[in-house]
Amino acid sequence: MGRFFNISHLSAGFIAVLVGYTSSAAIVFQAATSAGAGAAHISSWLLALGMGMGVTCIGLSLYFRSPVLTAWSTPGAALLATALVGIPMSEAIGAFLVASALITLCGVTGWFEAIMKHVPRTLAAAMLAGVLLRFGMAVFVSLRSELWLVALMLAIYFVGRRLNSRYTIPLTFLGGLAWAARNGLIHFEAVTLSLAQPLFIAPTFTLATAIGVAIPLFIVTMASQNVPGIAVLRANGYQTPASPLIGWTGFTGLLLAPFGGFQFNLAAITAAICMNPEADRNPQRRYLAAVWAGIFYIITGFLGATVASLFTALPKELVAAIAGIALFGTISNSLSAALHDERERDAALITFLVTASGLTLISIGSAFWGLLFGLAVLKFNPHR
Repeated sequence: MGRFFNISHLSAGFIAVLVGYTSSAAIVFQAATSAGAGAAHISSWLLALGMGMGVTCIGLSLYFRSPVLTAWSTPGAALLATALVGIPMSEAIGAFLVASALITLCGVTGWFEAIMKHVPRTLAAAMLAGVLLRFGMAVFVSLRSELWLVALMLAIYFVGRRLNSRYTIPLTFLGGLAWAARNGLIHFEAVTLSLAQPLFIAPTFTLATAIGVAIPLFIVTMASQNVPGIAVLRANGYQTPASPLIGWTGFTGLLLAPFGGFQFNLAAITAAICMNPEADRNPQRRYLAAVWAGIFYIITGFLGATVASLFTALPKELVAAIAGIALFGTISNSLSAALHDERERDAALITFLVTASGLTLISIGSAFWGLLFGLAVLKFNPHR
């Protein structure tokens, strides 16, 4: 039992949830509001999302002994924020169910696994590095507005690395919290305590909503979330079968969509935090960090909007700094793996650059396009 309560596992899981909520909770609020959701609906959405992510993180990580982190679809929420305007809530729920059914089908049939077998590890690593690059750069961008806060956190991190401390990341986070509290940068006065209640909405199905909302939501989630999610696992050396992971996230959406669980998928950015050597030097034990993330997801789900307001009480520079610093090791390892094979270096470079560019075409994010461009270069590379 003592090994389960490892501070490095706990802190990695907490930071993963912190980054997930602070980076995209506002988008979920916008999506729910676009569908006409009131405070009770939004609370139910957050409860369903927290429970779904928590149960899948814990269950899949324990079963496969791999750090499997799930998340809501952030690009999907951004899509819904515009696509759901004027659409009744019951039709929105129907669209969520259709999209989740399509994802479940991909997992059950094994189509997704067949596709991923053709993605080289170098390109997966390059895509991961491109996805995470902005988080690393955000640490130094934050120096402009909170110089001493971020500088202190960087100093703690590099001293901890020099001392080879396994608690470098939690100490960095605690140091940042202490500085922020001492200088009045944490604002808890706006935080209110409230527990979420589930609210069931019966779905209705229309062809227009299926075509205009469900299919785009399915495509965006698969291309922008599940592809990089599997790539993160592969880039970190985990050969966890893809199809069951995709299938279970889709099935979870089928169960929780009527309560606002609009979409569940594999995480990429937050998953990388739990796969970082800072989470555990032993790759075989990093799954416990994902288990802790699942526990924190369930807690945040029950607390609903309270947690979102708590996270927003922290200075944005502290959140940006701890997210980026926690990913330094993963970015470094990904770049090394991406450029290791000289024959695939050009393709990996293109994958990295396109992914890092933030390119979005037909509502599909840069991770998918980076991988597609890289595969095209790899296919026509005469030196391979």
